[in-house]
Amino acid sequence: MPISSLPSKYGIGCFSKEAYLFIDQLKESGQRYWQILPLGPTGYGDSPYQSFSTFAGNPYFIDLEDLIEEGLLQSAECEAYDFGDNSRYVDYEKIYLSRFKILKKAYQRSRIDQDKAFKAYELENEFWLKDYALYMAVKNQFGGVSWNEWDEDIRLRDPDALKSYEKELKDEVGFYKFLQYTFAKQWQKLKRYANESGIQIIGDIPIYVAFDSADSWSHAELFQFDQFKNPTALAGCPPDGFSATGQLWGNPLYNWAYHKQTSYAWWIQRISYCFQLYDVVRIDHFRGFDQYYSIPFGAVTAENGHWEKGPGIDLFQNLNRQLGEMNIIAEDLGYVTDSVRKLVKDSGYPGMKVLEFAFDSREKSDYMPHNYERNCVVYTGTHDNDTIKGWYQSIVPADRQLSIDYMGNEKTELKDIHWDFIRLALSSVAQLAIIPIQDYLGLDTEARMNQPSTLGNNWKWRLLTGEITKELLNKMNKLTALYGRK
Repeated sequence: MPISSLPSKYGIGCFSKEAYLFIDQLKESGQRYWQILPLGPTGYGDSPYQSFSTFAGNPYFIDLEDLIEEGLLQSAECEAYDFGDNSRYVDYEKIYLSRFKILKKAYQRSRIDQDKAFKAYELENEFWLKDYALYMAVKNQFGGVSWNEWDEDIRLRDPDALKSYEKELKDEVGFYKFLQYTFAKQWQKLKRYANESGIQIIGDIPIYVAFDSADSWSHAELFQFDQFKNPTALAGCPPDGFSATGQLWGNPLYNWAYHKQTSYAWWIQRISYCFQLYDVVRIDHFRGFDQYYSIPFGAVTAENGHWEKGPGIDLFQNLNRQLGEMNIIAEDLGYVTDSVRKLVKDSGYPGMKVLEFAFDSREKSDYMPHNYERNCVVYTGTHDNDTIKGWYQSIVPADRQLSIDYMGNEKTELKDIHWDFIRLALSSVAQLAIIPIQDYLGLDTEARMNQPSTLGNNWKWRLLTGEITKELLNKMNKLTALYGRK
């Protein structure tokens, strides 16, 4: 369940008392892991996979009530803003128009420059924080447009221009540093509480960074850019079951030759930082390390892309030498070649199995539980899938019958069908089973988190206060124990 889906005040889930309650509920129900979506500040389409920074945290997740307790805000001030009035779905436009205004008040009262802990944080994170804070300040100065539309001197990071903007936008730069310090302080406190409760956090990172990000602006050498900092090709994936024209993600592709020359220094820095935030890291689109799909810059769909060779096992051997053994989950979904299977196997990381992909009456499937090896993680579905109940109602009769034959559940009513798939996941040999909270609640399609290749209606779903009942927690606990997963 994403942080944004927690049922807290002010329009979006955050590091509030409800987050601590959710951890208590996880403990009570016998769970040991909580998987979340990427924590970065969201950009285009409100997607956590299109972030303004691979290192920064999302200011939306800062708990305003904590700032009230610190004396930096007043309840009446927070309640004066319109954060949306639908507790089931996030209204991102209203959040965007209100959240930064109220956080700016807290910053102006914070006297953050006199805080020794902040100074230590600033120094420790200087390798990304300075560029990110300036990036956001300049971005605001230019009306929010992407950095490739800025004036040439700052777009190309002319040293004099950098100094000039740092001086002119000093207060705004300070504001963005304050946000990151506050985010980090609140997140680390929540993570400690989870760990002390026996819960490990599974983080999620996209393989790529967004083009509209501090990373691509400040480190052009990492990417396939020309001399004017324009991308020569972009990331995506070819036509598949999700999209007939493929997916044009728009992320810049890595200059893997450069990364190899530096012994993957940036990747080591990135993954090391991730393990400060999370206990386990799921890397999205793992197949991109074997081969990545390259789409010519300027294309309007992903249909005319081609495959290029990625860094392969060399990257992970370097990571292991520098960081030791890492608890990583490889997202190896979609069209998987033999070379991708070999890379996942050679890395030693568990891959992913999704039950919604198992029941295709037209062909045999690696996602059928009897084909699993122990070194994998099973999901009923992911954030990119419909809920189990929504999916089950949408599949063709032959696929539904296949699932009935497989599980022997002819008498199961639709209202309880999610429990059959949950049992199937928990009873499998997979070393880890992850169940979306929407499936535990037996919710329909209206609770879907994301539909790939669509915009405007994603990443919005939220849990309602009191929706997780004692009865549900007891049932989760019973099944977890029954299948030896406690």
